[in-house]
Amino acid sequence: MFSKTRVTETRPTPTDAATPQAAPATPDRPTPEAQAAATPRVRVAPSVLSADLTVTGNIKTQGDIQIEGTVEGDIRAHQLTIGESATIKGEIVGDDIIVNGRVIGRVRGLKVRLSASARVEGDIIHKTIAIESGAHFEGSVQRQEDPLNNGGTKKLAPPTAE
Repeated sequence: MFSKTRVTETRPTPTDAATPQAAPATPDRPTPEAQAAATPRVRVAPSVLSADLTVTGNIKTQGDIQIEGTVEGDIRAHQLTIGESATIKGEIVGDDIIVNGRVIGRVRGLKVRLSASARVEGDIIHKTIAIESGAHFEGSVQRQEDPLNNGGTKKLAPPTAE
């Protein structure tokens, strides 16, 4: 009756109970690889900095972050979402960067997306980029295979403050 569940497929006989125990032991042998592969698949809710919050200083996380307020400093995250009401003054670095608000500074990311409401004043170093119609951008765009590496970005001039 409940044939779609995988639990019932692996438990029909007591002899098969030993086989599922042996099967999970095989992926557990390469523990670092299994953990690295499992980490991106597990989605945890991003940390959110609300619109009324102002942060002075750098932010660094290996997780996801969504910023709706103001940050004066550098930000480093796995996935970084800059909300429409957000203003960032500093460098932002991440695997996946989505800009809906204002960024004054350098953007370095594997995948960078500027939405129609984005305002970026600074250089963008990327592996892939998408810029929607209506986005405001002043600066240079440079494609690199590894934009997260600091060594390749020294040749670009820093953004000028207003």
